[in-house]
Amino acid sequence: MNSRRKFIQKSSVIGAGVALSPSFTYGIFRTDQNSKLNVGLIGAGLRGTNHLENLLHRKDINVTAVCDIDPVRISLAKDLISKAGGKAPKTFGSNEYDYRNLLALAEVDAVIIATPWLWHTRMAVDAMKAGKYTGVEVSASNTLEECWDLVNTHESTGTHLMILENVNYRRDILAVLNMVKQDVFGELVHFRCGYQHDLRFVKFNDGKDPYGKGAEFGEKGISEAKWRTEHSVKRNADVYPTHGLGPVAIMADVNRGNRFVSLTSTASKAIGLHNYIVAVGGEDHPNAKIKFKQGDVITTMIETANGETILVTHDCNLPRPYSLGFRVQGANGLWENDGDRIYVEGKSQPHEWDADKEWLEKYDHPLWKKYGEYAENAGHGGMDFFVLNSFVESAKAKIAPPLDAYDAAAWSAVTPLSEVSLENNGEPQDFPDFTRGLWMKRKPYDWMKEAY
Repeated sequence: MNSRRKFIQKSSVIGAGVALSPSFTYGIFRTDQNSKLNVGLIGAGLRGTNHLENLLHRKDINVTAVCDIDPVRISLAKDLISKAGGKAPKTFGSNEYDYRNLLALAEVDAVIIATPWLWHTRMAVDAMKAGKYTGVEVSASNTLEECWDLVNTHESTGTHLMILENVNYRRDILAVLNMVKQDVFGELVHFRCGYQHDLRFVKFNDGKDPYGKGAEFGEKGISEAKWRTEHSVKRNADVYPTHGLGPVAIMADVNRGNRFVSLTSTASKAIGLHNYIVAVGGEDHPNAKIKFKQGDVITTMIETANGETILVTHDCNLPRPYSLGFRVQGANGLWENDGDRIYVEGKSQPHEWDADKEWLEKYDHPLWKKYGEYAENAGHGGMDFFVLNSFVESAKAKIAPPLDAYDAAAWSAVTPLSEVSLENNGEPQDFPDFTRGLWMKRKPYDWMKEAY
């Protein structure tokens, strides 16, 4: 933690761009560290608290307001702010819509939304209408209507929205992005990605077992088990696509010279969550009678305007190690995250994989080269620092973020489109063009530029 404080005092970095103008700059800048950004936090659960802790290590942030309907989380947030030497924030949480009173505060410049998924869009729309620079956790939307709500509200208000996709800032992802931009793999052809993560302990948790091995959810559950599991009960869809899709969308210049055109989805049978309930709660547990709608493994194939294909996998209900399953493949070679391997024609031995370690070190992104040791304690291996820092610096400079409303809409649209495809036996679904044709004029952000 001391290294993080040292870095924050030393300098700050930024990624930024503009929304639709073909003439823009993107870079890494230092804003005035004496200027303060007043931030309101909507949602103080585990993810919101992580953001709060990182905010409190900055000298250019005042956390002026916190909203959560759980008074325990409010108390925890107030204690953290107090221990960090901050002024007591105004607090809200008397009902589900009390966040609107937070948005009415003049002493809030920007908000971070880290609430259950069903609230992300409505809160983000209200925040933009209130003129607050808005950061929303993933996924940003649940329906196509909500995706359009984000875009339309951004355009009508001029208020910026950033989707807080931290995996875009993962060290290996930025190194591979560097390789893509330097044409190491040649013309891009195919991607694989997804969210493959055993979340059974998250989806069922009554708080009675220290290892979280309960069989309860909903009103009897705690933390994410209160709300996340309902999506598996009621929806057959890839409900969480952005951790994998966000990074490859940037590599493929989606919304900036390219776009998603269509997708088709398939789903396996649903047995994982039932088997888990029986294993930890017994065959007679009431939840053992539930029929889960979400297939255990959902596979989605996306086609882009430039001819690439993207295979996206959602696999969260079966026992497995964690993996986002990245594969970036071009005419001259490919990188695969599973196996940590790479092959580049003319550089690797024919038909033999290289370990990716030396390649990733060679193409390590300038941000991670210079500040990795300071950021690594921020959460999720350091990428939480960089995504939050990008949001803060963009908000302070009052410029568009690198991951904007159009990205939030396009990436999140996978959920409702996969749902309709699955309901219709894998029938292809067309992606809306959230840029209304301007993807052909928008230029890719220069993620490689270094201007400290």
